[in-house]
Amino acid sequence: MKHVRHFTPSLFLSLVHVCLVQANYAPYFFDNGARSSNGNMALLSLSEDTPVGTHVYTLNGTDPEGDPVTYGLAYEAGSRRYFSVDENLGNVTLIEELDREKEDEIEVIVSISDGLSTVSEKVRILVMDANDESPEFINTPYIVQVPENAPSGSSIFKIEAVDKDTGSGGSITYFLQNIHANKFTIDRHSGVLRIKTGVTLDYEKSRTHFVVVVAKDGGGKLRGDNKVFSATTTVTVNVEDVQDTPPMFIGTPYYGYVYEDTLAGSEVLTVVALDGDRGKPNSIHYCIVNGDEGSFEISNTTGAISVIKSPNQLKKEVYELKVQASEVSEEGDTSVYAFAMVTIRVVDLNNHPPTFYGENGPQNKFELTMYEHPPEGEILRGLKITVNDSDQGANAKFNLRLVGPGGIFRVVPQTVLNEAQVTIIVENSAAIDYEKFKVLTFKLLAIEVNTPEKFSSTADVVIHLLDTNDNVPKFSSDYYIARIPENSPGGSNVVAVTATDPDSGLWGEIKYSIYGTGADLFLIHPSTGIIYTQPWAVLDAEVNSKYNFYVKAEDTDGKYSLAEVFITVLDVNDHSPEFNENIQEKTMIIGSPVKIEAIDQDAEEPNNIVDYSIMQADPANVFDIDQSTGEIKLKSYIRSLDIIHNITKNKDCIWSLVVQAKDRGSPSFSTTAVLKIDITEETLHKGPMAAFLMQTKDNPMKALGVLAGVMGIMVLITIMISTAMFWRNKRSNKIMPVRRIIKKRQIPQSRAVRMEWLKFKRPSNAAEKFVVEEDAKSLHNENSNNNIQVAPVPPTAPLPPPPPALDPRSDAPVWRVPTVSGSLTPKYTNKQPKKKGHGSAHNALVSELKMKFEKRNASIGEPHI
Repeated sequence: MKHVRHFTPSLFLSLVHVCLVQANYAPYFFDNGARSSNGNMALLSLSEDTPVGTHVYTLNGTDPEGDPVTYGLAYEAGSRRYFSVDENLGNVTLIEELDREKEDEIEVIVSISDGLSTVSEKVRILVMDANDESPEFINTPYIVQVPENAPSGSSIFKIEAVDKDTGSGGSITYFLQNIHANKFTIDRHSGVLRIKTGVTLDYEKSRTHFVVVVAKDGGGKLRGDNKVFSATTTVTVNVEDVQDTPPMFIGTPYYGYVYEDTLAGSEVLTVVALDGDRGKPNSIHYCIVNGDEGSFEISNTTGAISVIKSPNQLKKEVYELKVQASEVSEEGDTSVYAFAMVTIRVVDLNNHPPTFYGENGPQNKFELTMYEHPPEGEILRGLKITVNDSDQGANAKFNLRLVGPGGIFRVVPQTVLNEAQVTIIVENSAAIDYEKFKVLTFKLLAIEVNTPEKFSSTADVVIHLLDTNDNVPKFSSDYYIARIPENSPGGSNVVAVTATDPDSGLWGEIKYSIYGTGADLFLIHPSTGIIYTQPWAVLDAEVNSKYNFYVKAEDTDGKYSLAEVFITVLDVNDHSPEFNENIQEKTMIIGSPVKIEAIDQDAEEPNNIVDYSIMQADPANVFDIDQSTGEIKLKSYIRSLDIIHNITKNKDCIWSLVVQAKDRGSPSFSTTAVLKIDITEETLHKGPMAAFLMQTKDNPMKALGVLAGVMGIMVLITIMISTAMFWRNKRSNKIMPVRRIIKKRQIPQSRAVRMEWLKFKRPSNAAEKFVVEEDAKSLHNENSNNNIQVAPVPPTAPLPPPPPALDPRSDAPVWRVPTVSGSLTPKYTNKQPKKKGHGSAHNALVSELKMKFEKRNASIGEPHI
């Protein structure tokens, strides 16, 4: 270690002064060795990957007098400052990144001072290597020229890469990517590139190879981790061609033709051969080996084959020539060669295309007029077409086909040799439709089959179609829906129906007609299809609002179709509400409403909805009316006749109202009526009968009619019962009439069945009600048969004998039908039945029947006398 001490003049004066006064010793560093982390930094080693800001060392020294010391770092002029020091603590910190590859040693001047003396020393710090560099290829790019005949395993190039690191991080090994698909291999240590053993290069297959080489170092520590770096480069291997491939013919096989008009010396065809070695090709020499028989020759340089005789001198139809192509080197030597066969055919000249003929010679357009939809398979006999090719053999063979709308016709024959008659046959009759095509146009095409020229010709086939009545008139809809207001005048248009017939002329004209039960009020225009009402027709939605009938569209040939027409008559407000009578009389019980009703004959809402109102009342503000139902009732404060008497001096309480019934149509109609209301209070009797009598008070004929109907029904029932009894007596001889009266014992009241017959009751309310009761004691039977029981039902009586013959004398007794009658009377209790004499024959018969019934009842446990 080298120690340097610097003495300045001021320091020298101080030392002199100290010598005069007292000796002062200089401070010094501790020398703790190379492996120590404190001292004077002598032989300090730092790795180049030490992070900036790291505390790398501590300067440590002392002063003999014990004075405090300070530390410092200095550098030579122009040197980079890598470290900084804490002057009091001596801590040295790295402030600049280290790079061993640029600077592997750093010189630093360290100093220690006690304030009077300063000691400086120059120390050398070693920068240690870290694996922070990647391999680098030198002398790139690598382009190698290799002849294609280079032997396998031979070296073709040396690749070199360097790594600035030391140790294992600076050692390099080489390898190739895609080693299995590669034709090359590399020595991992030396970098020598070789062709794989057993592999050869071929210029004709691949002229360039791209080899990717990887250089990898041995790895090393970097910032505490083991790192391995690598680099890649691409070696371009260009394969050089050598003369190792024979020539090759291009465009084989070769065919040539000599036609009947070919001149001697004319070129037939040219063969072409190329040197297989494309990199440095040799010139090609051509010659005919055999097969020419003195009729053909070839150019040695171009390969053009010519006929040297006229075609009529050629003895064969086909010649097979063997042609040789040889490579000629730059020295003029003929080395390798190849052969090719050339076929030359002597043929007739195909100089005539197929031609179409009509009846008058060549023709290129044929026309025909026919009706639509001919039968399938029918021949178009109006077309006279012939086709001919004047050439011979294969040159005269050609195909025929129709070009146009497909699937309609077909042509026969389809293949022709020399000449044929052309036949066109219908294949799809439905497609031959005048409504779709009025004219069908086709191209008749004849094209040669086996000739290189493929000569062809065409002829136009034009077919004009005539229409037939093949369509039925068709309506635009299967049904028509129409609406017409009921107030429409006669002759008003309702709806127009439309039918179409695509046929032309008279067959396309349509006549319309209507029929059906609903068509009486309507007519249809025969040509326009407009449906209108009869001139006298009056539509009324209230009578009939729906009509439906059928319309028929018919052409002149009788073909027709039908459609249904539905007509709805729209209601209009043409009826006023109507009361039953203009002056109505009603009886109103205080607390109960009366109802008026008006009928509007319109068919639909809101025309037939009636609203009610009181137009005039005297006195006013007494009655209320329900707008919808027509119920009229007194104001809520009127609860008795006394209140009414206070309102008016009219003691009979009969008031007149003018009521209005108004519909909701537009425009609206109304009707007024006078309503007389007789106001009364509730009566003491209530019930269904009282209610009925009150309702019919204003209409006594109604009550009489109901009463007459009830009585008529009762009489009819009585007659039926009497007639049945008569016939039973007539058919039976077991019971004979007797002239004695059997008086039965009185049955206790509790056993009798009480039947109600028009019985009056007095309920708690004051209204009068009628209750019907029938009492056994109040009912008198003329036949004295009053022992009717509820249960059990008596058995059927035997048929009675025929009645005795009537005496023609005027005073003779008359056969009478017993009847039962009653009247609306109050209830009477304990009323005894009225007794009658039994002098007549039928009374005796009834008494006998009665005895039988009593015996029957006695047999079931109920005693009778």
